Amino acid sequence: MKIIGGILAGGLGRRMTGFDKPFAPLAGRPLIAHVIDRLSPQTGTILLNANADPARFTQFGFDVVADRISGHKGPLAGIHTLMQAAGERGASHVLVVPADTPFLPQDLAGRLASSCSDAETVRIACSHGRRHPVAALWPVSLAPALAAHLASTDDLSLAAYLRQLSTVETDFSEAGQPDPFFNINEPADLVEAETLLAQIRA
Repeated sequence: MKIIGGILAGGLGRRMTGFDKPFAPLAGRPLIAHVIDRLSPQTGTILLNANADPARFTQFGFDVVADRISGHKGPLAGIHTLMQAAGERGASHVLVVPADTPFLPQDLAGRLASSCSDAETVRIACSHGRRHPVAALWPVSLAPALAAHLASTDDLSLAAYLRQLSTVETDFSEAGQPDPFFNINEPADLVEAETLLAQIRA
C-alpha cells in the first residue's frame, strides 16, 4: 500500500465571516498549517484540493489540484480529484482529510491502513460515537466509479455514497482527550481550538 495525503481545502467557508478558512489564524499560524503538520509525517507527499487561486498555497510546497469534475459538487468532487491525482503519482490509496481539523491523530494513516485487508474497502475514521466520512483512506481505483456516480445523480451526500461501498470504521476516541476530529466552522470554534491547543501543549 502506497499512501499519499490529500487535504480538502476548497470549501466555501461561509460561516467564517470574511476568513479564507484554510488561512484562519490559529496560534499565530494558518489553520491548514496545523493540518499539514499532523498529516505530513504520516504520508510524506500531500496534495491540496482547492478551486480558488492556487498561489495562496505556494508557501507549503505541495501540489494544488482543482476539481476535475465541474459544477461545484462538493467534497465528493474533491475526493475524486485527490484519488486521480494520487493515482497519477503512483499511490494505491489517498488519505483524505479536511483543512479545518487541526488535531488529527498522529497515527491516522497507520491505523486506517491496518484496519482491513481488502484493498477496495474505504476505511473511515470515527470518534466519540460519530463517523467522520471526510477523514478516510480511499483506494484510488474507485475514481472512475465515483466519477460515474457524480455524473448520474444530483445527490452529493458523501454519507449516502459511502453506503454503496464496502467500508470499515476505526475509532480514534481517547478518554480525557479532545476530539481529534474537532473541526472549525465558525469564529467561535477558533477560540475553542486555541484553548484545546494550549491544553495539548501543556
